[in-house]
Amino acid sequence: MQQAGNKRLSVLIKQKAAELDFDLCGIAKTKVLSENGRILEKWCEAGMNAGMSWLQRNPERRINPGLLMAGAKSVVVTGLCYYSEIKQKDPGAPLLSRYAYGLNYHDVITSKLEKLLDFIRIHEPDCEGKAFCDSAPLLEKAWGRQAGLGWQGRHSILINNKIGSFFFIGSLLLDLELDYDTPFEQNYCGTCRVCIDSCPTGAINENHTIDARKCIANLTIENRGPIPEDIIPKLGGRVYGCDTCQEVCPWNNPPKCRSHPEFTINKEVADMRREEWLSLSQERYIRLFRNTSVERVKYSDLMRNIDAAISSMDY
Repeated sequence: MQQAGNKRLSVLIKQKAAELDFDLCGIAKTKVLSENGRILEKWCEAGMNAGMSWLQRNPERRINPGLLMAGAKSVVVTGLCYYSEIKQKDPGAPLLSRYAYGLNYHDVITSKLEKLLDFIRIHEPDCEGKAFCDSAPLLEKAWGRQAGLGWQGRHSILINNKIGSFFFIGSLLLDLELDYDTPFEQNYCGTCRVCIDSCPTGAINENHTIDARKCIANLTIENRGPIPEDIIPKLGGRVYGCDTCQEVCPWNNPPKCRSHPEFTINKEVADMRREEWLSLSQERYIRLFRNTSVERVKYSDLMRNIDAAISSMDY
C-alpha cells in the first residue's frame, strides 16, 4: 500500500506542478552526488570559478541534500520556461539576456514551489519540505538529470529534448519517499559543438564546463571589478548576461519553450533607445529593475556594463 500511495502522490505532484504552470517536473531519490562534487572541485582548483569564491565553500553541502534539510528523501525538480519572442526594439541599444526580461525568477518560482508544498501537505500533513531556486548550495542541473529532465549540454546548461534549454530550474526537498523518475543518461549533443565555436570569448570548455573568467554572463553579473579590456570588444552590446550558446543550439531552433507572462519584458525597457541607456539615472534604474534579475547588479555596475556594451558596438 505504501508503494501504491507513493506512486499516486507522485502523479498528483506532477499534475499540480502543471496546474501551477511549470513546464517540467521530475522526481529523484536523494543521494550523495560524489562524481559531481569531484568535477566541481577540479573546476574551482583550476580557477574557473573566477571571483565566485562561495562555490568552494562547504562542498559537502553541495553534494548531499541531507545536509540542507535533515531527513530529505526526495527532490522534486521543476522547469519553467522564460523564452520570449518579444524583445528590445532598438538594435543599437545594450542587450539584456532573455532571462532578465521580466520578474525576478527566484521569487516567481519559489512562490510556485511553496504552493506545491502546501498541496502536498493536504495529502501528507506532516511532510517537511524546503523550496530552492538558485538560492542554496544545491547542484540543480545535476538534480535535473537525476529527475529525468534532461542532460547538461556542452555549454553546461540543462537541455530537455522537448522544450530545449530556455528554462529555470526549481527544486523542492521532501522527507517523503516517492515514485522516482529514471535519471537521464543520454547525451544528445552528439558531435555538435556549435555552442563552443560560437561563444564570443571562447569560454566553453570541451568537458561541458564554463571558464567563468571569460564568460560574458559572469563578467556582467557576478563580477565586481572592471570588465577586462580584451573582453570589451567581444561583448557585442551585451549589458547583462549572454544568450549566444543557447540561441545557436539546435535544440532551441526553433524555440520550443512557451512564453510565460511573468517573464515578458517591461514595455518601457523594450522601447529604450541607446541614448536612454547611457543617461539612465539611479532613480529610473530602481523603478525599472526593482523585482527583476537585473537588480542583482548595483547601479554603478550596470552603468559600467552599459559603457562597455556601447563601446563594444564600435569595434
